[in-house]
Amino acid sequence: MPLLPFYQEGQLEAGCDEAGRGCLAGPVFAAAVILPADFHHPLLNDSKQLTETQRMVLREVVEKESLAWKVAEVSAEEIDRINILKASFLAMHRALDDLPLRPECILVDGNRFYTYGSTKHVCVVKGDGKYASIAAASILAKTHRDEAMSRLHQDFPQYQWLQNKGYPTQAHRDAIRQHGVSPWHRRSFQLLPLGDQLSLF
Repeated sequence: MPLLPFYQEGQLEAGCDEAGRGCLAGPVFAAAVILPADFHHPLLNDSKQLTETQRMVLREVVEKESLAWKVAEVSAEEIDRINILKASFLAMHRALDDLPLRPECILVDGNRFYTYGSTKHVCVVKGDGKYASIAAASILAKTHRDEAMSRLHQDFPQYQWLQNKGYPTQAHRDAIRQHGVSPWHRRSFQLLPLGDQLSLF
């Protein structure tokens, strides 16, 4: 089923999505993207359905052809302070803050969002597979976050973030078990199964 180009014809819409919400380490990223109403690309889809090569191709297209786009992040320290749900919304708000254009409506992937000023918003469950602007935002958030985790990997190669990007793989958890936590780990998360938690700190 092809992605929908807009929610309501004739209004300026920003698609928003986040990346890294379920990770054990690193920031959560979010993107806001305003596409032209006639934007189309045959590859465009939910970033999770694409290969890394396809995502990078689409990122270049979206960044070049969108009317406006921004990517923002919220650090692991902030996530621990305010919780991951609030941090995801904060990252989206930061991306929206930096947009050079003011959208008339925000399309958000998921079923919840914190009101952004007086701008109306629409929550769309699995919206990254339904609306082009949300799919574009998912691609920017994912690729920018992957790059950030690849940079962090240089200082902390033991956690294999180049491969797992901070997600809770067996290898990542084994490394936490062996090396403890890094400054980039989210200490408010259950980093290891409950029986192992005492060895973390």
